[in-house]
Amino acid sequence: MTQAESMVQRVALDVMGGDHAPEEVVLGGVQAARELGLGVILVGPEATIRDEMAKYDLSGLDLTIEHTEDYIRMDEHPAEAVRTRPNNTMSLCMRLIKDGKAGSMVTAGNSGAAVAAALLGLGRIKGIARPALGTALPTASGNPTLLLDIGATTDSKPSYLAQFALMGAAYMRGVFGVPNPRVGLLANGEEETKGDQLVQEAHKLIRAMADQKAINFFGNVEGRDIPAGQVDVIVCDGFVGNVALKLSEGLSKMLLGTIRNEIYSSPINQIGGLILKGAFNKVRAKLDYEEYGGAPLLGVKGVVIVGHGSSHAKAIKNAIRVAHQAASQGVPDRIAEGLAAAGSAAAAE
Repeated sequence: MTQAESMVQRVALDVMGGDHAPEEVVLGGVQAARELGLGVILVGPEATIRDEMAKYDLSGLDLTIEHTEDYIRMDEHPAEAVRTRPNNTMSLCMRLIKDGKAGSMVTAGNSGAAVAAALLGLGRIKGIARPALGTALPTASGNPTLLLDIGATTDSKPSYLAQFALMGAAYMRGVFGVPNPRVGLLANGEEETKGDQLVQEAHKLIRAMADQKAINFFGNVEGRDIPAGQVDVIVCDGFVGNVALKLSEGLSKMLLGTIRNEIYSSPINQIGGLILKGAFNKVRAKLDYEEYGGAPLLGVKGVVIVGHGSSHAKAIKNAIRVAHQAASQGVPDRIAEGLAAAGSAAAAE
C-alpha cells in the first residue's frame, strides 16, 4: 500500500462530538476498525479516550490518538468558537486531513461548527461559492435519495443550487455507485415555471448544464416525491431542506411509534405483531438514519461527514465507512471536474 493509499484509509474521528460522546463514539471507531479494517484516528482528550479503549480488545486494530482537551459544545456559537479556539477536536481533524495524515473526518457534534472548521481549515473547492450538507433519505424504490442542502447555506442564489446539483451527483456516483444520478429540483409543482424566483432561475441553470451533458436533470420534483425515489439527488435551499429533513424524521418516528402502540393495544394485535415482527423490523431498518452514517459536507477541499447529534456506535461506524468511501473515490476531485465541465452555467455569482 502506498503512502497516499494509507492516508485515504485513515479516518479522523471527533471523539467528543454528539449526545453520546465519548462512549458511543469510541465504540463506533472500534467497530469500524474491527469490522471494516479501517484506520481510525481518535481525536480528543487522551486520558478519556484511553479509558474507553480499555473496555475493548484492540488486538490488531489500527487505532491511534491525537490529543486535544478542547471541543465545541452544541450550544456554542459555531464560527466564534472555531476562530478563537483553534485546537478544538473538529479543527484538529481538519488539520489531519490537510497535513495528509487522514483522508477524511467524522463528527457528530455541532454541525455549524463543522462547517466553519472545514471552511477555515480546508477551504472551498475552487469555483464553489457555498458548501452544502446532504443527507441520504430512504425511499420506496429501495435506493436512497440525497437531499441537499439541509442547512449549511440558507441564503442561496440560483448558481448555488446549480452547484449543489453537481456536488450531489458526484457524491452519489462516488459513494453509492450510481453511474448517472438523476437530479431533481425541489419546487411546488413539476412544471418548470413553478417555484419562486430562486427556483425558476436555478432550473434554467441546471437545464443548461444538462444540455452540456454535465448533469442528468430530471426536472422539478415536489415534496411528495422525496420518499418516492424517482430521483437520486434533490436540490433545494438550506432552509427548505432542513424543514423537509426534520419533517421526514418526525413522520418516521410518528409512524413507527403508532404501529408499535397499536401492536400492544390488544392481545389479538400482539399476536399479529409477533407474526409480522420480521417485516416490521425490516421497515424500521429502512427508516433508520444510522444505516446511512451521516451527512456529507460537499464543496470543501476534503471529505467531511457530519453525523446526527444522537448518533450511537452503529451510526458512527457507518459514518466512518461512508467517509472512507468518499475519500477513496476522490469525491472533492470529482466535484471540481464536474464544475469545470459545467462551465459558465455553474459559475458562482
